[in-house]
Amino acid sequence: MLEAGLWGLFAGSSLLLGAVAGLFLRLPQHLIAAITGFGAGVLISAVAFELTEEAYTVGGADAVALGLAAGALVFFAGDRYIERMGGSDGASRAIAFGAALDAVPESAAIGLSVLAAGTVEPALVGAVFLSNVPEALSSTADSMAGHRRGRVIGTWAAIVLLSGASAALGYVLLDGASENLIAFTQAFAGGAVLCMLTDTLLPKAFADYQGKPQVGLTTVLGFAVAFLLSTM
Repeated sequence: MLEAGLWGLFAGSSLLLGAVAGLFLRLPQHLIAAITGFGAGVLISAVAFELTEEAYTVGGADAVALGLAAGALVFFAGDRYIERMGGSDGASRAIAFGAALDAVPESAAIGLSVLAAGTVEPALVGAVFLSNVPEALSSTADSMAGHRRGRVIGTWAAIVLLSGASAALGYVLLDGASENLIAFTQAFAGGAVLCMLTDTLLPKAFADYQGKPQVGLTTVLGFAVAFLLSTM
């Protein structure tokens, strides 16, 4: 359980790295757009190969369909609530919300991989780690006011801790769980992430960061890197 929790913390720690970079590095808008595109590509690959495909192998089409739908609907409802709250950083909060929804089942999958194989799957941890940096970077790049930095960092630190706890709980609670429940958990993460990508992350890269040509190129690059990791 401890090993699973530590791997979950490691994979989630890149969220905090991305948040700190977004707050303090003052990166050019086009570079943020390119990095965001890379992260989107990594997430697309993770959804396709590390979450949905594995969920289908374990639980079949019904568990995948229910999990994808549930993850997407939960993100959709949360995102609409954030929009009604208003504020200029609504998209940033939506990305953070999507990251939190993703962190729980994805970290649980890390714990499950330790449980099943006796060791962690490097491809899964690598994909989660790589995708987390652009998620947090894109969310925090606009939140530069000094009085907000502590709150922003605290939010992402809490999600990192949630990642570690979810990995440890995944190791414990999914031990002996039904294949359908395991598959649903993985597909739920995929649905939430995919909805967040199309609704928030990529539109933000194109509109806010003026990433016209480079976003498409770096999205493909991120997908390719994550896919190659998954074949290791």
